[in-house]
Amino acid sequence: MARPAPDSLYLSIDQGGHASRALVFDARGALQASARRAVGARHPQPDWVEQDPEELVASLQEVVMETTAALGARADRVAAAGLATQRSSIVCWDRNTGVALSPVISWQDRRAHEWLAGFSAQADEIHRRTGLRLSAHYGASKLRWCLDHLPAVAAAQRARRLAMGPLASFLLFRLLPEQPLCADPANAARTLLWNLRTRDWDPWLLDLFGISREALPHCVPTRHAFGALRAGGRSIPLAIATGDQSAALFALGQPRADSTYVNIGTGAFIQRVFEQPPEAAGLLAGMVYHDLERSVYVLEGTVNGAGAALEWAEQEWQLQNLEAQLPAWLARDGEAPLFLNGVAGLGAPFWIAEFDSRLIGDGEVWQKAVAVAESVIFLLRVNLDILRAPAPALARLVVTGGLAQLDGLCQRLADLSGVPVYRPAQHEATARGTAYLLAGFPGDWPEEKPGATFAPQPNPELAGRYARWRGEMDAATGV
Repeated sequence: MARPAPDSLYLSIDQGGHASRALVFDARGALQASARRAVGARHPQPDWVEQDPEELVASLQEVVMETTAALGARADRVAAAGLATQRSSIVCWDRNTGVALSPVISWQDRRAHEWLAGFSAQADEIHRRTGLRLSAHYGASKLRWCLDHLPAVAAAQRARRLAMGPLASFLLFRLLPEQPLCADPANAARTLLWNLRTRDWDPWLLDLFGISREALPHCVPTRHAFGALRAGGRSIPLAIATGDQSAALFALGQPRADSTYVNIGTGAFIQRVFEQPPEAAGLLAGMVYHDLERSVYVLEGTVNGAGAALEWAEQEWQLQNLEAQLPAWLARDGEAPLFLNGVAGLGAPFWIAEFDSRLIGDGEVWQKAVAVAESVIFLLRVNLDILRAPAPALARLVVTGGLAQLDGLCQRLADLSGVPVYRPAQHEATARGTAYLLAGFPGDWPEEKPGATFAPQPNPELAGRYARWRGEMDAATGV
């Protein structure tokens, strides 16, 4: 790969569950321009979460144009663009016209979990091939549901004009005039159809779930000549495609082996990097980056209900602006009840698709809200205990994402884990990590200003709540 010019700029496109963003960084990781558009989601039935594919495409086109326009003449220095998207979300579309034939079925969607349970006898072999657990959060059951329930999808398959796969693949097809039909490792891996070792669609899995290879995108590396993004009369090579959580790992530069990385948004994801495909009971193994020179693997734990759990609490208990009030509530003294958090299904390391969330004990509104917030930290702690086992010893937790802005949450994570928590000042981790990949893993990727460090403090009340919570969870899950 040619060395980029020192004055090069990099355009990061971040398509998330609540917003589409475009951000431009310079060759040292300093933010130069940004734009954001909110995007909606709909919940037609319980366990269903959908988005409008046309809304996502339009929002991305708008933020790219707005950001490059804000740069003025400096837009000519944008050397490359990259796309990071929600993993596990899928779309079906017509490969001839580009028209979407299905909604975006979100990673949060679990509509086909009962169908997927019929493959429980093959769960171990599925995990061996993919690094994933048998879960309806991933793409295979969603793709199969589209084939079985959407006539336009079935008709397109009969006519051999169906394309289906990760959201990233659809967006690349629609945003780039070359209309590439490609899937990067981070997004392909979340379909439950991709083999972690061959880095390609797995014939046994395709046959198992009844998915045609012909309809799927071609598997390519993270760094690839996807095409040229048009913006304001300019043509910008799009050279990186990856998942949001995968990109976030690189926000501070090359991920450290002695660090664990936590991103807390709608869900919470905790990751640790390895040079070879790792294995640990209850966790996921995945690939977050691959090119001709290097491959980066992770062990990952998932908490499905983070911000989603706060939204659940607002609806369940008729609360308003819960997140805005949490900073003050987390700072109050007083014992909180316990919350067994199965919002959007119980993730790692339990993997229970249907788990009734419940409050153990009672309290005032603020205490209930604190219990929900603490449940996220408790679930992260369960995963962290597994991630501690591989050497070297953990020196820090790096925490990013919207909910990471809560000081009370970060301090609790430090207290409960006994490990210092570092929160970068630049919280757009996905976009900054994408820019680092675009810049070619530069050795100099400094933070514009230092972040905040939360040192562990003795907190026997929190430790006691965690011990009681763990006992309640073990009883409820049958562990």
